[in-house]
Amino acid sequence: CSVDGRGGGRMPAVSIIMPAYNVEPYVGDAIRSALAQTFTDFELIVVDDGSKDGTADVVKELARQDARIQLVQQANRGLAGARNSALRAARGAFFALLDSDDLWEPEFLAEQMAILSSRPDVDIVTGNGWCLGGAKNGQLALPCPDPRPVPDLATIIGDERAVFIMSVFRRRVYTTIGSFDESMRSNEDYDFWLRAAVAGFTFARNDRPLGHYRIRTDSLSASDVRMLKGILRVYAKHRPAVLYAHPAIDILDLQIKRFEAELIAAEAKVAMENRDYTTAREHIDALRERVLEAVAS
Repeated sequence: CSVDGRGGGRMPAVSIIMPAYNVEPYVGDAIRSALAQTFTDFELIVVDDGSKDGTADVVKELARQDARIQLVQQANRGLAGARNSALRAARGAFFALLDSDDLWEPEFLAEQMAILSSRPDVDIVTGNGWCLGGAKNGQLALPCPDPRPVPDLATIIGDERAVFIMSVFRRRVYTTIGSFDESMRSNEDYDFWLRAAVAGFTFARNDRPLGHYRIRTDSLSASDVRMLKGILRVYAKHRPAVLYAHPAIDILDLQIKRFEAELIAAEAKVAMENRDYTTAREHIDALRERVLEAVAS
């Protein structure tokens, strides 16, 4: 692991956490959107997670122009591992998550920090944005105004989209619940928010869209089967912690049944695409049995 940047000096208020892997076409714009913030008291820690392209070169060039940028280079450890390296290097009292293919509007940090400054009871502020790329390009990622309840344990379990990845949180969240789970290759952010909720941290939501969430067909979220297996793993991991927390446990068990059925359907689709009709039929039969059981109950 190597570090290219400037440590020491006065502590910044915010540490922006940016994992980066083979994002040469995008990372420059992501960094520039951070540097354009009206709230300027921050450091930007970019972790190049073993990229094979020119990602590190783009970051180094921008770091020469702005001392707030710090580049950490490491062998590939996955998204969670890259975020954790940034968290360990971070000096700020607040952490802000910005992925290396996403963008912020100039007011993003200022608005989230204003909420945290005015509400010492709030530990995590989750934002909103527009979809960037793909079939949903230009559409809101989440409603605005958002009619959903403020995230808490039960609502985060019942709605996997309750907390947006563009979130800002106090250092005490990280020091209490620890790092992102590096054993997970997907859904590690959802696991992190659930752990924060189990620990009793308080969430707030800023409905105003102040970011751009890029949707790429080559991104981790592109595989339905992998994502569904990931979320079921998260639920299995957290079930003991919420076993006696009503109504959270009832919601969790309903979600497990929902995503198990969605996983069977996704696996059937993959089998059909691969012309493995025997396996597809097995999955369809299993799905039919679940429907009949649900009707009978």
